[in-house]
Amino acid sequence: MPQNDLTSVSHAQNASAAPRSRKVPRIVVLGGGSVGLYVARRLRRKLKKREAAIVVVDPRPYMTYAPFLPEASAGSIDDRDVVAPHRRALKGVDVLQGKVTRIEHGRKHVQITPEEGEPYEVSYDQLVVGLGSVSRTLPIPGLAETAIGFKNVEEAIAVRNHVINRLDLASSTWDAELRKRMLTFTFVGAGFAGIEALAEIEDMARYATRQYNTIDPEDLRFVMIEGTGRILPEVTEPMSLYALDKMKERGIEFHLNTFLSSCEGGHVVTSTGVEFDSDTIVWTAGVKANPVIKENSDLPVDKLGRATVKPTLQVAGEDGVVVDGAWAAGDCAAVPDLVNPGAFCPPNAQHAIRQAKRLADNIVAEYHGKAPRDYEHKNLGVVASLGLYQGVAELFGWLKLRGPLAWLAHRGYHLMAMPTFTRKSRILGGWISQFFLGRELVSLGSLHDPRSEFREASVPPKPKEEVVQNVTVPAGK
Repeated sequence: MPQNDLTSVSHAQNASAAPRSRKVPRIVVLGGGSVGLYVARRLRRKLKKREAAIVVVDPRPYMTYAPFLPEASAGSIDDRDVVAPHRRALKGVDVLQGKVTRIEHGRKHVQITPEEGEPYEVSYDQLVVGLGSVSRTLPIPGLAETAIGFKNVEEAIAVRNHVINRLDLASSTWDAELRKRMLTFTFVGAGFAGIEALAEIEDMARYATRQYNTIDPEDLRFVMIEGTGRILPEVTEPMSLYALDKMKERGIEFHLNTFLSSCEGGHVVTSTGVEFDSDTIVWTAGVKANPVIKENSDLPVDKLGRATVKPTLQVAGEDGVVVDGAWAAGDCAAVPDLVNPGAFCPPNAQHAIRQAKRLADNIVAEYHGKAPRDYEHKNLGVVASLGLYQGVAELFGWLKLRGPLAWLAHRGYHLMAMPTFTRKSRILGGWISQFFLGRELVSLGSLHDPRSEFREASVPPKPKEEVVQNVTVPAGK
């Protein structure tokens, strides 16, 4: 990128500074997730390079397909196959790796903070906000110190490594209380993410016990804590009850209408007075819009911190006046649901991908002097995996599937939605391989601190005094 397109932070303090002149208009896409990746790909396909330069900003060099995280965590899909590398998927698009730390649309500048180096600014003509969401946590004692989220591929793989590591350690101890603690796995939040994560991990862990002579499937305790009175609120109540019954049959313990009160040191205390020790606590209790939009941006937001947009996906204030050159979609945008007046589109991959395509088409339409069109999409349905060969699905408003057929519908739908032919092929090949060869389960916990063993083996340097005393003075000196 030309140097004169980037301005220093100190220079950027002048709020009246205008974007520097460019021969080619620039579209900056914040976030490289489902919205950002699909918007950038579609814009690049429909706009010539002399019509627009496209820049994607994200702290990670890849897009994560979140619906496949539970299967990746359970070893059903290879870790690398649930992500789409930006530099491979976004040909002809500039990719900047860094965190968006400030949005000043009044000046049409965004501040980017890389992992290393000083923050810098990038100017733009059109802005697309697709920053997605982050985990929504609560000030629960011990939560930050002991729990792990399930929002990205790093967390999903860490959960798998940790669960298998607990099995390894439990199989080698004769301390009954310690063993019980190691084999107790707690999940908080029974929405789609929580139920699918719990179901896949539970299925994987019980399968893994075949490799341990001292651990039986019945030794494992899986606990779900949910603040409402039901699981999977995205499906109808009969389907929710079916899923609950099926998971209870597998020995999974549910505490509904219950909140996590404390988990200090792995000692779980609930609002209903239940207490137990657990080495594994996974937090899946919802998400919230990326906080930079509310805290460090001059874009209009709603009370939940989401960018307020019109059905055309143009950012607009409460008065309905469009903010020129600003667009938003996905989890971080309050997109009106025209199919359900008065409601907003739910934050899921189905809507995010379709909104991205409409948003890109609307930008192209504006470039060519045409009016943008509203985003309207009737939900095709919902699909959820409950572990290998188990699932629930409600499609087209009338088709209800349970068990293996629902599980196949889940896999089929998300396989089609996964970007790039390469990733589709790898995932399908992995499933076929697993069907014939079984899961390959091993804990690679050292990946999270690969230098730990080297540090332990390293010899500490000698004290300076000792080094001086052992210096040999050459003859004649």
